[in-house]
Amino acid sequence: MDLAFTVLAEPNRRRILELLRTGERPVGELVDALAVSQPAVSKHLRVLKEAGLVTVRAEAQRRLYAVRAEPLRELDAWLAPYRAMWSERLDDLERHLGEVDPPERSAGGRQARTSG
Repeated sequence: MDLAFTVLAEPNRRRILELLRTGERPVGELVDALAVSQPAVSKHLRVLKEAGLVTVRAEAQRRLYAVRAEPLRELDAWLAPYRAMWSERLDDLERHLGEVDPPERSAGGRQARTSG
């Protein structure tokens, strides 16, 4: 999992995974979408492959890359308690805001006016 975090720290690698989320893509499509050189995209793909985050298969002269979900599930499982923590805090905030009745608002939903 540490390797996955290290690999995903690089923004272009995250962008590659986002592009591959919808399905397999050849290197050329990734180059066009990222506006990064072909050697740079190939290097990022190699790092992603070595980390087990993508797979590659040959189709004639092309190499098609796809996301591997398994390593991402491990990251998701690790993040789950933190999502729960935020969810609880947001629920607390929602309850608090529901209990607060701002005095400057009238029952009709308009701000009360004071004469001066």
